[in-house]
Amino acid sequence: MSTLTPVMQIVERCQALFDDLDLHAVQQWKAAVPGRKAIGYMPVYVPRELIHAAGMLAVGILGGGDQLEVIQGDAYYQSYICRIPRSTLELGLTGRLNCLDGMLFPSICDVIRNLSGMWQILFKDKYVRYFDLPQNFVDTVGGTFYIQELQTLRDDLGRLRGAPITDAELNASIRVHNDNRAAVRELYAYRAAKPWQAPTSEVYLLLRAGMVLPPEEHTQLLRDYLVATDAVPRPRRDNARVVINGSFCEQPPLALIKSIEMSGCYIVDDDFMLVTRWLLDEVPADADPLDELSKAFLHRSATTAAKYEATREEKGVFLMKQVKTRGAEGVIFAAPSFCDPALLERPMLQDVLTKHQIPHTAFKFAENTGQMAPIREQAGTFADSIKLWSAA
Repeated sequence: MSTLTPVMQIVERCQALFDDLDLHAVQQWKAAVPGRKAIGYMPVYVPRELIHAAGMLAVGILGGGDQLEVIQGDAYYQSYICRIPRSTLELGLTGRLNCLDGMLFPSICDVIRNLSGMWQILFKDKYVRYFDLPQNFVDTVGGTFYIQELQTLRDDLGRLRGAPITDAELNASIRVHNDNRAAVRELYAYRAAKPWQAPTSEVYLLLRAGMVLPPEEHTQLLRDYLVATDAVPRPRRDNARVVINGSFCEQPPLALIKSIEMSGCYIVDDDFMLVTRWLLDEVPADADPLDELSKAFLHRSATTAAKYEATREEKGVFLMKQVKTRGAEGVIFAAPSFCDPALLERPMLQDVLTKHQIPHTAFKFAENTGQMAPIREQAGTFADSIKLWSAA
């Protein structure tokens, strides 16, 4: 008989999924019904609704973290390239992704574009697609382009399963993912209101579970967690409330998140795994599904360095909204080393924060960062300075 509390049981399950680089949960899902297929995808965003509508499992591939020694993957990229493409190659070349029937590579940056080409060469028996996202947000231009991209993916997945994907299937899938996004929003709102009850080290594991579980199961898991954690009061501390920015692709080690929290910070918003929060509201599920997915992407989606913004005036608007709506007192820029999108955008965002007198600090990491003491010291000093400034 387990002595763990319900919230500890949920977190322990999510931790096991997080640690499992061999994707046993995906293998078990496929084995439960012969003929099932799983499609992997790189961050930041792909339309998972299309994969789900085809009866397939969308599997988020977020590198090897700090558990994986990269040996073969280093042969494909220079040392001045971020780590996630190298560790993703290591996962593929060592057979850990054999359960996947295909891989999608969204247009995050040139490195991921190149990785899609390598994948086509290395894994000729798998479905591989570089999934282009619009950089023009006019419906008749970028919208038309994006609908064509969605239709191509829809046709490809239909051929892979052996039957076209219907509008009814797509709309049903949109409803499922609307519910999942709603559950994630509930979790984020709860954490912002009571960050001591929902530490980000737990919230992060809950989000990671959604990378390998069916969306229906993940939605239930999130809501079970909210009930379970609210039932057990936890100590409340006088921590600084911060937003994390820059970790939208290569993910920080879990120890880094814990170090920031241990330093005296409550993380009240972030840009981890944006795929579950990219579309900001409910997508209509009773119309043309591709058109509605396109309009949601163009006009009602999150902002990140990997997404084009037409004017400099737009820079920082989304981040300032995060700061204000979550009641944050400062921003920590945590970007992977050699992440061109995040590091090129950072100075522009810092200028906006300085203009609005929002405290901020910055550091770089890699997914296998091992030395956390300097990061904890920097975050702790930042938290102390916020409290001193607010007291003054």
